[in-house]
Amino acid sequence: MSTGRLESFSDGVIAVAITLMVLNITVPNPAKTPNLAHALGEQWPIYAAYVTSFITIGIIWINHHVMLGRLGSADHSILMLNLLLLLTIGVIPFGTALLASYLKQGHGDNLAAAIYGGILVAMSLAFSALNHRILFARANLMKVPLSLERRRRIYSRALTGIVPYVVATALAPVSPYATLAIAAAVAVFYALPIASSFEAGGD
Repeated sequence: MSTGRLESFSDGVIAVAITLMVLNITVPNPAKTPNLAHALGEQWPIYAAYVTSFITIGIIWINHHVMLGRLGSADHSILMLNLLLLLTIGVIPFGTALLASYLKQGHGDNLAAAIYGGILVAMSLAFSALNHRILFARANLMKVPLSLERRRRIYSRALTGIVPYVVATALAPVSPYATLAIAAAVAVFYALPIASSFEAGGD
């Protein structure tokens, strides 16, 4: 299959996922909200989870574009791994809504954070599996051949995001706020110029 069709389909799924998250942000009911500023402030977990997940999916989209841009064509294994990645991206809005809804409830918040962190871990693993397939098992499909050393460097840098997500998930039973904070920190880090070359493999 041509990479053009693969990218177009992937872009569509990612666009839907990133759009669905805004549905979690609701306007306070005027009849039940005597103080609008207070009501908006009470919804801060929704805003925090939304921004974190929006940036996360945005960074995934950028890195996914770079990753597929290395390909001249895609085989069945790449298509299937890409579907697996899209599956994990597709449930990020669910995890985001779950965490935002339970973060301040005093019950279910730890489980909600664990599910959210677990989704991000699954996404990272799926991304790494696809990246590994392209860089090593199907390197012959790449448009421009890269040395083994360069491919290893690109892949090792791409793996760095998994560790903080695992830590965030492990901390969910202790503090769901820590889970959200770590996920937000990872999102901000990868949005900074210092991390812009990680997926591209720049030096």
